[in-house]
Amino acid sequence: MPNTAPPARYDLPWKTAVTQAFRAFMSFFFPEVCAQIDWSKRPRFRDKEFANMGFSGTPDVLIADMLVEVFLRDGEWMLIHVEIQAQRNASLARRITAYNFRISDEYRRPAISVVLLADDDPHWRPHAFHRQMLGMTVDVSFPMAKLLDGAGREDILLASRNPFALVKLAHLCTQQAHHDADKLYADKWDVTILLYERVRSKRRILVFFKVINWMMALPEPYQERYWRAIRLWEKERNMEWISPLEQSFIDKGWRKGLRAGLKTGRQEGLEEGVKKGLEQGLEQGLEQGLEQGRTEGAAAVLERLLTKRFGPLSKTARNKLAKASLQQLAAWSDALPEAQSLKQVLG
Repeated sequence: MPNTAPPARYDLPWKTAVTQAFRAFMSFFFPEVCAQIDWSKRPRFRDKEFANMGFSGTPDVLIADMLVEVFLRDGEWMLIHVEIQAQRNASLARRITAYNFRISDEYRRPAISVVLLADDDPHWRPHAFHRQMLGMTVDVSFPMAKLLDGAGREDILLASRNPFALVKLAHLCTQQAHHDADKLYADKWDVTILLYERVRSKRRILVFFKVINWMMALPEPYQERYWRAIRLWEKERNMEWISPLEQSFIDKGWRKGLRAGLKTGRQEGLEEGVKKGLEQGLEQGLEQGLEQGRTEGAAAVLERLLTKRFGPLSKTARNKLAKASLQQLAAWSDALPEAQSLKQVLG
């Protein structure tokens, strides 16, 4: 069994976690900013607009770069630029300042930038930019959190009910494993069990399970052993948070992305091409695999509901469900409560 773990991927897991639980992220890392936000109004992610503005971080050091629209408790709306940084970069403070000024100018709204440092240097803590020249002074400071703070104090993380305590623990364990598959497997198992024990919502368990699974990437034999252990653990407790269908599409998306990435890299014929291709292919494969998994899962649920309501379905009806899009399945589900016959649902 190979004992070298594949290269760690932090970008997609962090983006997924922050997008799916932005309030929890802000509460855990930037509580003072979090307290000023009106969470009764749903945050709006403007990442595509942000990308279209021409911003681009340095791929080797940047994990995530996001723009979020929020409302404050006084009723005003503003923008929060979130940056998660993987390693030291001398231009970080200058770049944050430039981004912040440009965002404020583009939207004509106040904007703040918050920075999470996810590097392995405990002494690197940029939190301000200062420049003075010929009587002109630019002085900007920004909220900063350091992922390494609290490393070695797992008791503090274990006491927290915030799911980002587990994301932080997963990141630190991956960083400290140094590609040792045995150590990473043991740590991944511990973090997974903590997730099951600490989080009660199935939806949130699935989101953060995927985050942990993608971040703490194991060689395939170890990953198969990990899935077997999860199924046994769930069976012993008469529970099934991660269904075989969900498992298959998590893995399918991962493997499809790796294959697509390697193909892209080989075509470019360069080591950088392989790296770039892996990143693009993995993200695309995960998105496609998870979307297919959601569609098939929704079809299975709707089939059970229709069968319970109208009796066994014909082969034609089952085929129609199997070929439907996620949007069509949602429309049929909305029509079900008031329908008096199967025809009124499926047409």
